[in-house]
Amino acid sequence: MVCLGNICRSPLAEGIMQHLVEQNGLDWQIDSAGTGNWHVGEGPDRRSTRAAGNHGIDISKQICRQFRQHDFGAFDLIMVMDKYNHSDVLAMAPDEEAAAKVKLLLDDKEVPDPYYDDDMFEPVFQLIEKGCLEIIKNYIVDNN
Repeated sequence: MVCLGNICRSPLAEGIMQHLVEQNGLDWQIDSAGTGNWHVGEGPDRRSTRAAGNHGIDISKQICRQFRQHDFGAFDLIMVMDKYNHSDVLAMAPDEEAAAKVKLLLDDKEVPDPYYDDDMFEPVFQLIEKGCLEIIKNYIVDNN
């Protein structure tokens, strides 16, 4: 799960997806990162932590990190929150196989960055949850 700073959207996405993976008994490795390095080593934004907590998900122990080229080898799927993240991550892809792993979480829609609007954290949570549920649903359908 990748966004710009790894403090708002991608920590929510990591927490939501981890929660759904555990609910569905899947053995997946979930992580998040940012394309920028401004918040490396910090925890998620308190508003993201609160939004997740309102849904019974604890993201408070996550530590922000920057997306690196080696992530292409570590993950089968790299979900990005918006088109800027998409192009930034694609620019790092070492080959076409790696580039094919990079997808927008909401297919052709973007997850807006809630950083400058406190009222956006709950709607962003809902959008991310919808995208994560779709990934789980598609995986279960494809593997049954």
